[in-house]
Amino acid sequence: MALSHLKSSASGSNFLKPLATAFSLRRPISTSTDPLTIETSIPFTTHRCDPPSRTVDTSPQELLSFFRDMATMRRMEIAADSLYKAKLIRGFCHLYDGQEAVAVGMEAAITKNDSIITAYRDHCTFLGRGGTLLEIFSELMGRQGGCSSGKGGSMHFYKKNSGFYGGHGIVGAQVPLGCGLAFAHKYNKDDAVAFALYGDGAANQGQLFEALNISALWDLPIILVCENNHYGMGTAEWRAAKSPAYYKRGDYVPGLKVDGMDALAVKQACKFAKEHALKSGPIILEMDTYRYHGHSMSDPGSTYRTRDEISGVRQERDPIERIRKLIAIHDLATEKELKDIEKEVRKQVDEAIAQAKESPMPEPSELFTNVYAKGMGVEAYGADRKEN
Repeated sequence: MALSHLKSSASGSNFLKPLATAFSLRRPISTSTDPLTIETSIPFTTHRCDPPSRTVDTSPQELLSFFRDMATMRRMEIAADSLYKAKLIRGFCHLYDGQEAVAVGMEAAITKNDSIITAYRDHCTFLGRGGTLLEIFSELMGRQGGCSSGKGGSMHFYKKNSGFYGGHGIVGAQVPLGCGLAFAHKYNKDDAVAFALYGDGAANQGQLFEALNISALWDLPIILVCENNHYGMGTAEWRAAKSPAYYKRGDYVPGLKVDGMDALAVKQACKFAKEHALKSGPIILEMDTYRYHGHSMSDPGSTYRTRDEISGVRQERDPIERIRKLIAIHDLATEKELKDIEKEVRKQVDEAIAQAKESPMPEPSELFTNVYAKGMGVEAYGADRKEN
């Protein structure tokens, strides 16, 4: 199978083995920020750099927040599937379930001063940046209350005040824009970095290499993040890329391969990458991850891979179940308490959907707004034009 190499040995994994604790854990400690040190699931693989430590500093509070955040993302995407099938979401819709550890782990390592730009599988990244469920479902259903006023839809989420610059529908086009964000950070000397996310299907784009070249020449603080879910639309990576070791694709730029189903490994890698980018310029992170849905809602996702392959990844590498097991090992919450969190998440999602349905559709005049920059002498066009 194309993904036989993805299945890690659960019995041989060190993911669940604590290395040290600062205290004797007793439940409940849901709000504790006392330190925990945990080892990543597998070692990092490197190109032209030394690996970060496999031991990750975390806390009970962070692990429980990881669980809640990923459970929210998972439930949100499943609900979006249902809304799409009910024809309440129209157009393109690309779901992120299975890849939640990338969004959650990345946020844990950075601040809102750092910039993120991604492709069209953007719902969970927006939520991680501080967006709300109401904004998400309103935008998905084309309502005024959406993050882009109902005019962007699934592929064009945006939250500039939290450093999230989209949501882009053109394959690979967000990478040069991300390098531009990195240029702005360097120019402003604000000690922040830019993360430009793209899939393995975009990894062969020429514009990616052009942008990386100039970023390396100028030592821009850019982290290129290849979310390798192993299928570009319906094409397996081995059929599309002569060299699918995407973390090595930078040649002269360092790279790191990360278990993208391990939120703590993602956190450690992004922290390492930010430190590197601020000091030495670009670095590539390849997140080894997996999507459970098809490429988009028009793709059943089962014609180019088997159901056994999908269920195998769910059983052995699911990012939420990994965190659930860590919480159980350290006695941070009971199974019932985790189930209660999931019930609460479901209720929050359902309430957000109900509120989003009450939000009105954009006015027809909105077709002509946000097209031209104000003050450039073009306001006479469209909605602003006055009839003689």
